[in-house]
Amino acid sequence: MLNFTVGPVQSNEQVCEIGAQQVPYFRTPEFSATMLQNEQLMLKFCNAPQGARAVFLTGSGSASMESAVINLLNQNDKALVVNGGTFGQRFVDLCKIHDVAFDEIKLCAGQALTSEILGRYNPKDYTAFLINHHETSTGVLYDLNLVSDFCRQNDLLFVLDAISSFLAEDVDLSKYGIDVMITGSQKALACPPGISIMVLGQKAIERVKNNKTKCMYLDLKSALSNGERGQTPFTPAVGTLLQINKRLCQIDQKGGAQAEIARTRDLALYFREQIKDLPFKIFSQSPSNAVTSLEALDNDAYDLFLKLKDEYGIWICPNGGELKDRVFRVGHIGNLCRQDYDVLVCALRKVKGV
Repeated sequence: MLNFTVGPVQSNEQVCEIGAQQVPYFRTPEFSATMLQNEQLMLKFCNAPQGARAVFLTGSGSASMESAVINLLNQNDKALVVNGGTFGQRFVDLCKIHDVAFDEIKLCAGQALTSEILGRYNPKDYTAFLINHHETSTGVLYDLNLVSDFCRQNDLLFVLDAISSFLAEDVDLSKYGIDVMITGSQKALACPPGISIMVLGQKAIERVKNNKTKCMYLDLKSALSNGERGQTPFTPAVGTLLQINKRLCQIDQKGGAQAEIARTRDLALYFREQIKDLPFKIFSQSPSNAVTSLEALDNDAYDLFLKLKDEYGIWICPNGGELKDRVFRVGHIGNLCRQDYDVLVCALRKVKGV
């Protein structure tokens, strides 16, 4: 089976080997040392500012999205939320559930965020800005320079869901003034699902300390406190955290985040070049390195997903709802190489009769 979805993605052999081992006890100096190294490498790879911290929550990326809302925002805040798809809608839903006032910038599927659109909103009305850097459901990548300028000029708390863009795009916290960055183990980290990671700058940490959180499991005060000694408040996904450590060390040894981003970009460009004569077109206005979102001109997107899965042993990413038959996605994160895309393109040509 070849996996070109956008999560969970393919892991390399060394990461898989760790998953086959017995899970060790974790309240030990050895595991604490591993976790402290995980934090140090995460801070390094996103160029976090001095004083920033990384915490590891056992849960999917949505757990960290919810943790950000409940730990950083309260009844005195009003958030501006970019909603361009499934995951933008998730931030909207979380604000509703936790009674955080907000306005949403509602975008069409695949539509880019522009300065003209952003200019319709008076930043003085808001205290925080919530956005998915890469709206994974449609493949659109939002402009960090644009959002960064908007947040910096108006002293807005900048919360970035980089779940599928971390290690695929430039997610530089110091450069863009990002206060909170969220990612997950099953995306470009190429480990099994189960861990979400939050990197918090000083502004966000101060908000956590001064905010009253009505939640035990997702309480960042506790996570930050325990993290100082390389531990977590509750039993974490120990095996996955060990796999994350292996993967972070591998990335560090192979040139760091920029080398991984370049590798991902190369795969994306290679694939897009190979399919130029096929009956597809790029769906999103601003595509990410992480995934190519394609519109099937024959309206057979879901049929393509089924045929590739059932007849060729290849997974691509289907869409749901009104995009089910129009759009499918091909990921470029995980343990993939150019030869894997040659196999995929060959299968697409056979299915399409080209």
